[in-house]
Order: sequence, then C-alpha cells, then structure tokens
Amino acid sequence: MPQPMPLPDLAPFATTGAVLLVLFLLLLLAAKSSVYIPNNRVGIVEKLISGRGSLKTGFIALAGEAGFQPEILRGGWHFFMPFQYRIHKMPLVTIPQGKIGYVFARDGQDLPATQTIASNATANNFQDVPGFLRNGGQKGPQRMILREGTYAINLAQFVVITEDQMFYLPLDRSEQVTFEKMLSIIAERKGFQPVIIKGNDDAVGIVTVHDGHSLSDGEIIAPIVGGDPNVPATYHNNFQDADKFLQADGQRGRQLQVLVDGTYYINRLFATVELIPKTVVEVGYVAVVVSYTGNKGKDISGDKFAHGELVAKGERGVWAEPLLPGKYAFNTYAGKVVRVPTTNFILKWVKNEKGSHSLDENLSEVSLITKDAFEPNLPLQVVVHIDYRNAPLVIQRFGDVKQLVEQTLDPMVSAFFKNIGQTRTIIELIQQRSQIQEQSHAEMRDKFLLYNLELQEVLLGTPTSGEPGGPIETILTQLRSRQLADEQVTTYARQQSAAIKQRELREAEATAEQQTKLTQSAIAIEVQSNEGKAALARAQQEATQITTIASAEANKLAIMGEGEAKRVKVMAEANADQTARVGIAQAMVIEEQVRASGGAPFQMTRQIMERFAQAVENSKVDVVPKINMGGGGNGSGGGNIMVDLLNLLLSGKAAEMTGIQTGVEASEEVQAMRRTILASMGNPTGDGSQR
Repeated sequence: MPQPMPLPDLAPFATTGAVLLVLFLLLLLAAKSSVYIPNNRVGIVEKLISGRGSLKTGFIALAGEAGFQPEILRGGWHFFMPFQYRIHKMPLVTIPQGKIGYVFARDGQDLPATQTIASNATANNFQDVPGFLRNGGQKGPQRMILREGTYAINLAQFVVITEDQMFYLPLDRSEQVTFEKMLSIIAERKGFQPVIIKGNDDAVGIVTVHDGHSLSDGEIIAPIVGGDPNVPATYHNNFQDADKFLQADGQRGRQLQVLVDGTYYINRLFATVELIPKTVVEVGYVAVVVSYTGNKGKDISGDKFAHGELVAKGERGVWAEPLLPGKYAFNTYAGKVVRVPTTNFILKWVKNEKGSHSLDENLSEVSLITKDAFEPNLPLQVVVHIDYRNAPLVIQRFGDVKQLVEQTLDPMVSAFFKNIGQTRTIIELIQQRSQIQEQSHAEMRDKFLLYNLELQEVLLGTPTSGEPGGPIETILTQLRSRQLADEQVTTYARQQSAAIKQRELREAEATAEQQTKLTQSAIAIEVQSNEGKAALARAQQEATQITTIASAEANKLAIMGEGEAKRVKVMAEANADQTARVGIAQAMVIEEQVRASGGAPFQMTRQIMERFAQAVENSKVDVVPKINMGGGGNGSGGGNIMVDLLNLLLSGKAAEMTGIQTGVEASEEVQAMRRTILASMGNPTGDGSQR
C-alpha cells in the first residue's frame, strides 16, 4: 500500500499572501486618496460623502455639501480622503482663432419670464464658479461669449459649445438633446464666426435683438441707443456688449442702427444679423426717403402744397431733403427709398417699346379720330425733367414716378392729342407735325408744371392704321409717290447741273494738267516783260543821254549853223549880188550882142552856128559828106542835115519854133538891178552912153 504524500509547508505562502494583501490595500487606499491631473486637463471634484449632507437647492455645492464642488483641480498630484471624492478629468476649453464659444450655465438664478438669455452684468467670469454664483449669475445660455483662447472651466457648471466640439461633463442623456439643439440654432445663424462686413461687399448689417423690452405700440423699429463711446456704462459698441445695450434701455426687435464695414463679435443667441445691400443712388438720380420711424415731424411743405406733409430728416414721413448720388448705410426696414431720375427721361407712347427707366412699359399709341373721320394711332414721345428739389413733392403726391406716368400723364397727354386730332384732317395731321409739336409743347408745359414736372420736348411719330395696308398707309403711299416724282424732277435738274459741273471739272483738270506749262510760259512772259522793261529803261536812259547830247550838239550846231547861216547869207547875198551883177552884165552884153547882131533871131542863129562849129571841130565829123546821094529833079532837100538847119535858121522859123519873143521888156526887178549896175558903172540911164 503506497505511502501518503507529506503535506507542503504553507506558512511561507501565507506570509507572502498577507504581504500582498496589505500592499493591495495600501495601493487601493493610495488610489482612492490621490489623483494626477495632466497639465492639459482639469479635474472636476464630485464629493461623495460630506458631514454637511446633500444639497438642498442648486447644483453646485458652495458650502462643502456632497455634490459637485465649485473649484477645479489643475495639473499635478492631488490627495484626498479615501472614498470621499470622485475626480472627473476633463479637457481644457479651447476656442480657435477667429471663432466664438457659447456658454450654458447649469446652475444659477432662474431667468425671469421676460428674459431670454442670462445676464452677465455682475457675473461675468466663467472660470470662477463661486464668484459667478454668489454675484447673481443666472442659469441658461449666457449673453457673454468666449473669444479665442484656452479656458480652465468647471464643465460640471458650464457647458461650452463651439463649432467643432461641445465641452461638458455628461450627466444625463436628455441634456445632450438640449445642447445639440442649441448648437444647431447657433450654426444656423452662423454664430460661431464673427460678423464680417467687407468694404467691397457694399453691404450693411441689419440687427434684430432677441432680448430686452418689447417695442412700444405703433413702433416697428427700435431706436438707436448706447451709441456714445463717451458713456462707457451704456456704450455697447455695435451690439457686442449685450448687457450694456439693455442697460441703455435697448429694445428687442429690428434695430434702426445698422452695422457698416468691419468685424463684430456678436452673440447670435442675443442678436441676429442680416446683410442687405447698401443704398446706392446713381448719378442722375436722387432718393426720396419715406421714413417709417421717428418722431412725428412738423410739416415744412408750405401752405400751398395740399397733397401731404414733408418732414425734416430723421422724422417720420417723407423727408423734405432727398439723398443725393452716393452710397448710404440706410436701413430699408426703417423706411423706403424711392429713386427719382433727375436727368431727362423719355416716355414713349409706343406699344412694346420702353425707355431706359421703364416708366412707360404700359403705354401705347394714342387713338385719334381726325376731322375727316380717320382713326389713326399716333405714336409720340415726351421728354420730361424733374428738379431734384421737387422730387419729394412728386413722391408725396403720387407715391412714385411710375404711378405719376400711368395715372396722370397718360390720360392727360392722350386727351390733349385726341382734341388736336379732331381739328385736323389726316393729311394736315401728317403735314403739320412741326406746328403740332410746337403747340403741344407750349400748351402742355404749363400743365406739367402743376405736377412739379418740367416738359422738355414733345416728339410726334407718323400716324398709322394699326395694321398693314390700311387707309392711312394708302394715303402715305400716294404722298410718297407724289414726293418721289418731285424728287425725280429735282434729281434730273441736279444731274444736269452735275453734268455741267463735271464738264467744268474736266476743263479744270485739263487746265491743271497744263498748269506747269502755263506757269512756265507765264514766268517766261514775266521774264521777257522784265527784260523788255529793263531794255526800255536802258533805251530810255540811252535816249535821254542821246537827247541830252543831241540837244547840246543841236545847240552847238544851231549856234554854229546860225553863224554859218549868217556867213552863207552874207556870202550868198554877196554871190547873189555878184551873180546878179554878172548875169545882168552878161544880159547886157547879150542884149548888146543881140542889138549888134540885128535882133534876137540872128543872135540865136549865130550862137547855134558857133556851137555847131565847135561840135564839128571837136568830133572831127565831116561837114560835107564824101558821098552825096540826092533825089528829086528840082534840087531841093537831098538829106543833108546841115543844109536843112541852115535853111531853117535863115528862114526865120527857128525863132517861131523856139518860142523866142523879140522885143519883150525885162521885168521890173531886172531893170532895177540893171540900173543899179549901170549906175555903179557910171551909166545910170542904161542906154550905154556915158555921162
């Protein structure tokens, strides 16, 4: 039979177990009495056992009661009474750059029935829970927001909601639904980002406040409050300090004050912001403001204006001073801006056409009935101007310019031209268009002034039947045909004139082509003319010189000739006297010879014979021919010229043939000269005897 095994010695094991048990208990005690908090976290203390019992009211144990304690543990080792506390390690609250954090308080005073968001006028430090609660901090969503940074917040008291995370100590699942709903509302209002209005957005922010006193009866816009930075107690700096806004007696609802360009950190649970475009008044317009808010103003339109009241700027009603061209941060919920054109605008009574301002989109041609029973449609245009100073009067009277056009100008203009049409035939209506325009401008101008309008121009179109091929179009076709015929006559006349001008043009072109030669010839003529003038001048100078020389020479010759003439005269007279004396002497000699010869015939015969003899002697001609041929029996005339001459002389017929007269007395002058010569010769009687 086998031997039983001996039992081991358990004493050492028992000792070891006891030691381990003691160590375990010591570790458990140490674990329950100490805690390590990292530097990036906080410890929320929940007291489990307290001699002061549990909380009677509230959520945070300010007096050491059991429950969540107001103080938090920061980084490091912390020691407690074992089994008395529970430490909840929570992260630090971090708000990113450019973001906003919202705070929800679990404990604090209850909100009044009329208050929507907890006030932080006195309790505004979320990292000091005792101070928050003792200073009247209220539970619920807080008016103050958290800007970018890191905060050590007791997440048992406060819930911090950011865009990316919710910081809180979970207590109940129902709370999460509440916080998620709050997150959804804030995100919908874009509340995690500040309100940024850029300059190039040309926008303004319209603020609607969700807390504060309600608006007074009859008011739709809350007035501006707390806008003076010199009063720090109420200056809310564009709704960024909700408590100061309410302290300035700000009211809930849409605010008259707007946000302009800039960045604003606004609690979107307290106030929402709507961006609307700035009011831009273009050049050529003014804007008349119809204000819905403000005090009731005094009418400044005057007694003569009975169509409404005009008030000063900032008062309720139509402002007497319009907005001039520019950009305005105008709250369009607080008033209406009616743009009024101040440049000339055209109203077209033409269907399917409209001017640039679209004020005439409902206008059409004016239907007329003419004197000769035609029913044309008259298109027309009217140019109108509104003085910018009268713009408020126009808006107060008509509401806007389009209503003015459709309710007043359209019926007035239509009625006027209907009256015009009844006084003229269709032809007169067409042909007298200019006169009708002038008449309508003159007569309607005064009517327009009654409505504070300035009529600039009336422009009429061509009347139509409203359908192709109507009777008016037929008349116009006939007029066009007639005019075309007249124009053709004029055209033919002008073509004829053009042909003449063309011929003149060609002549001018031909002349132009020869212009070089004409110019050269003209220059040559001018050169020759200048040369001729130079030659003439030289000739005139030479002539003057010659004339002067000739004059001097003539004077010389005249003097010399006068002397020579006198010499010649004297010599001539001497020669004449000599010749006369010689002649008389010869005559006397001849006379004596004649007397001596027995008479003149005998003297002539003697002379002839002497000359004949001299000639025969000089010529050596035979007087008697060597051969004598004669004829006739009577012995007369045988051809001897000498014999015939002698016979003639002797017969006495020679004197008759020569015409010599015998016994002719000498002239008285000869006889006087003869007597003078004879007297000088000592025989004054002239009879040849000496005294």
